[in-house]
Amino acid sequence: MKKGVLLNAPLSAVVARLGQGDRVVVCDAALPIPDGVERIDLAVCPGVPTLAQVLQALAAEMQVERVLLAQETMAGRQAPPDWLPAEWSDRLGAVVPHEEFKRQCAGVRAVVRTGECTPYANVMLVAGVVF
Repeated sequence: MKKGVLLNAPLSAVVARLGQGDRVVVCDAALPIPDGVERIDLAVCPGVPTLAQVLQALAAEMQVERVLLAQETMAGRQAPPDWLPAEWSDRLGAVVPHEEFKRQCAGVRAVVRTGECTPYANVMLVAGVVF
């Protein structure tokens, strides 16, 4: 049996295949997922699992170089959203309009859909290297 945090086989496989610069999106239940992009649908019902829970699991197994958010996610905030793992708060990259964020989703390795129902609770993770 696998030893580690991620138990979901498709999500674990995506993380294992990532190279530097590859992108993965973890999103709320409403983000449209482009055709042709791998969809890992973890949503069970509203709020299950939360975006924060999925990001914490990914933080344990994925080297994240940069975090990208939509401008709408940061609207009215002085700091990153509380669902973003603290260890990634200094990796915040440029923010883009939500429509541009959705367009960029077409070029990611996978989109992980959660049960999160907070508006604009979407994050694009850019893989880094561990050396």
